[in-house]
Amino acid sequence: MPALPILDFRQTLAQQPTALAKGPLAIILVEDDVAVPQTVAHHLQRGFRHILLLSDRPQHLPEEMTPRVTQLHYDTRRPDAHVDAVNAVAAAVPAGTWIFYCFNAEFLFHPFCETRTVGEMLAFHTEERRAAMLTYVIDLYAGDLGQHANAVDLDAPLFDRTGYYALGRRAPDGSPCERQLDFHGGLRWRFEEFLASDRRRIDRISIFRSAPNLRLTPDHRFSVEEYNTYSCPWHHNLTAVVASFRVAKALVTNPGSRDEVGDLAWRNSCRFEWSGQQLMDLGLMEPGQWF
Repeated sequence: MPALPILDFRQTLAQQPTALAKGPLAIILVEDDVAVPQTVAHHLQRGFRHILLLSDRPQHLPEEMTPRVTQLHYDTRRPDAHVDAVNAVAAAVPAGTWIFYCFNAEFLFHPFCETRTVGEMLAFHTEERRAAMLTYVIDLYAGDLGQHANAVDLDAPLFDRTGYYALGRRAPDGSPCERQLDFHGGLRWRFEEFLASDRRRIDRISIFRSAPNLRLTPDHRFSVEEYNTYSCPWHHNLTAVVASFRVAKALVTNPGSRDEVGDLAWRNSCRFEWSGQQLMDLGLMEPGQWF
């Protein structure tokens, strides 16, 4: 597989390349070498027009993928690296562009993704007068850490089919936030003692429309409060899922947890079928009014 050329991050965005003139666009932050081609391939199949692959090391992809992928040099290992990256891209593209962001070994699923593209979904979401979409980060993990020491098993991953819950979100002054909740569950809930308190939520506004002065914050929310809501005031809206090995990788590799975690599976583990329908059947994402 050929290595992608690595372009300068700021300079390339300043040039406003034609590949970024129209969405939906995907940003993938590469933190390690795990499942990078598979992550890119998955999101190309979802229907993103172009993918920005952010990494400080050359990435090798099959040649058929490269016309729709641009690699930009970026340090993804520094704290909250996603904040500057997403904000810079959002400021460089035309206002109203749909953008999705994730990390390597994370995979977007949306309602009816087996038959409908992400572009079709976002066209409907736009008609619903929504400028952002709530996604739930559902943890994937290997059932046998002896065979998969990094906790990544793409062939037979597991996930938690139950154990998810929501708490009311409050503003800094203590008042309740309208149509906002803090969602919890998965590995972040079962192994919460190894995660900082501000890293335990599984909700992420990872799909949004660019807008002037809009800013992503370190906790995966936005400076415009309406972007952080799960639905509009008059009915339920679409939600989506980011199926992610990120927490599993961290638990088995970080010094503070790797010697304490003997097994990630439990009685409520379920085989992940790489299916959006499975996630809808379990109530882990909402089709809203889209039928």
